[in-house]
Amino acid sequence: MQTVIAGVGSRALAALIDAMICLVALIVLGAFLASLGPPRVPSSTGPDVLDAWTAAIFFFAVFCVLWGYYVVFEGLADGQTPGKKLLHLRVVRDGGYSVTFGASAVRNLVRLVDIQPFPCYAVGIASVVISESGKRLGDIVAGTIVVREAVMKQLAPLVPKAGGEGAGPVALHTTLSEDEYTVLEHFIQRRGALDATRRGQLAAQLASRLTASLDAGSAAAMPGASDLARLVRLYGVERDARARGVASRHEKGAARERNVIIATRSPRWNAFATKLAEAQRIGLRSLGEDGLREFVAEYRDLASDLARLRTAARGRESPELFYLSRLMAGAHNLLYRARSFSLLDVLRLLMVDAPREVRRSWRPIFLAALLLFGPAAIAYTAVLRQPAVASTFIPSGMLDRAEEGVRRAREGRGYITDPQIFRPVMASQIIANNVQVTFAVFAFGITAGLGTLLVLVLNGVSLGGVFGLYASKGIARLLLAFVAPHGVLELTAVCIGGGAGFLLAAALLIPGPRTRKRALVENGGRAIRLIAAAIVLLLAAGTLEGFVSPIEWWPLEAKLAVSGATAALLALYLSSGRRPAPTLPAGGSSTAGASPDEHRELLGLGGRG
Repeated sequence: MQTVIAGVGSRALAALIDAMICLVALIVLGAFLASLGPPRVPSSTGPDVLDAWTAAIFFFAVFCVLWGYYVVFEGLADGQTPGKKLLHLRVVRDGGYSVTFGASAVRNLVRLVDIQPFPCYAVGIASVVISESGKRLGDIVAGTIVVREAVMKQLAPLVPKAGGEGAGPVALHTTLSEDEYTVLEHFIQRRGALDATRRGQLAAQLASRLTASLDAGSAAAMPGASDLARLVRLYGVERDARARGVASRHEKGAARERNVIIATRSPRWNAFATKLAEAQRIGLRSLGEDGLREFVAEYRDLASDLARLRTAARGRESPELFYLSRLMAGAHNLLYRARSFSLLDVLRLLMVDAPREVRRSWRPIFLAALLLFGPAAIAYTAVLRQPAVASTFIPSGMLDRAEEGVRRAREGRGYITDPQIFRPVMASQIIANNVQVTFAVFAFGITAGLGTLLVLVLNGVSLGGVFGLYASKGIARLLLAFVAPHGVLELTAVCIGGGAGFLLAAALLIPGPRTRKRALVENGGRAIRLIAAAIVLLLAAGTLEGFVSPIEWWPLEAKLAVSGATAALLALYLSSGRRPAPTLPAGGSSTAGASPDEHRELLGLGGRG
């Protein structure tokens, strides 16, 4: 399938279409929820429990649509949301492989940085324009790329016509190395877009670099010709030599087979592409039993070709490698993908892989905790010793609430008025807000950790300052009684999110023996498992904060007991997944021949670290 990098305009239009779909979906959901229940006559009693639960469901649905729409569609539809599908766009991993749920989650969470300054999307647009492969920051971290798939479904014929340019004795090797040929090919393809002066300058520079090849090849038989004409001649000869399967100069071992593989196998790839397109259009059943057996056999042959081509390419990207990877991804999705995602995979991610990653990443999480609780302790001490400094960094609304807290404490009331029937709404809003804060702490790790550090320090100063303010007024118990039930889980989740952000920062600053590109992708995969653990904790914390923390008649001791119970459950959760998962017996997988580890890797729910 012929592909090109998607441009800013087509991606923006696809995003606009997807945004309209989300808006329509929320309007329909709101209308449906409003129609639930029997008609009621308006009264002065205000909303009832049904209204509260309806509003809570709607708020939670808004959060799920805004954050889950892209991940679900990209994960289940092979990288295409409805908007992308209309414009023939697709998200794929580097090399053409299908995007996983994990990679999709990473690229869409980092959208928080790409969209800045909200809602201009200036950071993302600048990244797409600057990047040679049109990647925004989310794509860089996730190791993904957005491509536009043209209507042509096959590779152009590779073997030149008999008697055409370049025909003659088969050389032992080409006159250009692969790197030299790649540079020449890029110039030849772009020469029409260059002005005459610039084109001449580049042609002279390139001819100087390739003097030996020009003098030794057929271009030497063009005395008096311009540098550009000689380069075009050399490119035609080199292209045709590769099409005949001639090995590239300086290549050894498996790399010498690359051109032979492409020249001899591409007709079979094109034939398989035609069959695949038909099967995708009307389904595998249309192939019949014998046709399906043949399809699977060809799929396995192409898998072998892909392995050989990848080995021969030695890490170089090429249109043929991308094309074959996309064929394999499409066939795999048709054969396996629809049955590979299950609730068991999600549970394993949340209950095994995520806690295991938290233990593995204790160092960045500990750093995040220091940056949260260190400033909190300093702010607490400063306000406790000199209450007047509170007004310099604590919002006026919080200062007024503290003054009101003195009165509420005398009356035996709680930190806030118990919302009672509005508890569901409060819980849903708190969960959504806290999860989004955690997303931000992670996403801003792409700023070399500066954004993550800033968010943690500011939240620590705010937390410590408010506690110091209440302590200076002698009403710390009032605030502690509210925070205790959910605080352990909520603050731990923030530290885990900070650890995820520092994993991205570490990939940029200290990648080790890895390239920064590879380090970002690998650390991004680890970080998304930390975010999964944080979400589990925040769901529980938000529920407690909405339903338990506001209860005014519970004594402080009872709420501290809840806090102790959450700490024990947290320790139990983080210790899960220590034993390796049992291996399924042969035939135990529901994916017809693909191993469980293979499918977990494709889903992005696991990882070797």
